[in-house]
Amino acid sequence: MIEIHKLTKYFDDITAVDHVSVTIKEGGVFGLIGTNGAGKSTVLRMLTGVLKPDEGTIAVDDMPIWDNPEAKKRIFFIADEPYFFTSAKPVDMEKYYSSVYESFDKDYFYSLLEKFDLDKNRKISTFSKGMKKQLALILGISAKTKYLICDETFDGLDPVMRQGVKSLMAKEMEERGLTPIIASHNLRELEDICDYVGLLHKGGVLLSKDLEDMKCNIQKIQCVMSREEDLQQALEGVDVLKDEKRGSLHTITVRASREEIMARFATVDTIFFEALPLSLEEIFISETEVVGYDIKKLILG
Repeated sequence: MIEIHKLTKYFDDITAVDHVSVTIKEGGVFGLIGTNGAGKSTVLRMLTGVLKPDEGTIAVDDMPIWDNPEAKKRIFFIADEPYFFTSAKPVDMEKYYSSVYESFDKDYFYSLLEKFDLDKNRKISTFSKGMKKQLALILGISAKTKYLICDETFDGLDPVMRQGVKSLMAKEMEERGLTPIIASHNLRELEDICDYVGLLHKGGVLLSKDLEDMKCNIQKIQCVMSREEDLQQALEGVDVLKDEKRGSLHTITVRASREEIMARFATVDTIFFEALPLSLEEIFISETEVVGYDIKKLILG
């Protein structure tokens, strides 16, 4: 488990990260979502021990990460723009990381290179952006660390390759309990793989929740009522986050279980009624509007 407590980082007079507290559980995919400039990359660099926090603490399996090689052995970090040695080939990077991570699986690395059709003896400088991202992910997976931390993992990958990378992560999670931590500005990209999500905005965490709990406890209703009084009756005591009306059609977002909503509307007379699942994007828009942020125009990536 990774515990981040009141993490703060200043750059001159700019507060890049402002008292961020998040707990990242083992065995699931944690998505750190935020707008450009929200502080995601700075948080990840402190989480991996690249930057030292000005305030707050980070513990990886109860060990402080800063200046602690034992804790860092458990983490592999893939930056937004992966770094490779000048004139290096994949085989050179394997030799380097094999010397850094004692659990690095060389055979697995070369088998993945072949699977992803990457030449082990080709200069990495001639690779496309997507190929470099693939190589960085293969190195990270092959290092066999407990935590794989990725900054904008899927940026530059085509749809087929994205699915291949997601499948590879799922396989590692099932077989050895890998915990991926993925930062992105794109909610749609992470919706189908994340178990837990945190929303970072202007350096602070607005929300950090179990995604399945969020989906189960917030509903979108579309309905046309015979009488408006029936709608008030059905929603009495329910936490209504939003109610938009176009003509006679209500589109309502509520914090409640699907079962409760279905039972409530079964007791009133409706002309039309349906309860719809919300996307991760819609959930975050609803949740952040409740706490006073209108970030709809910012997070639609």
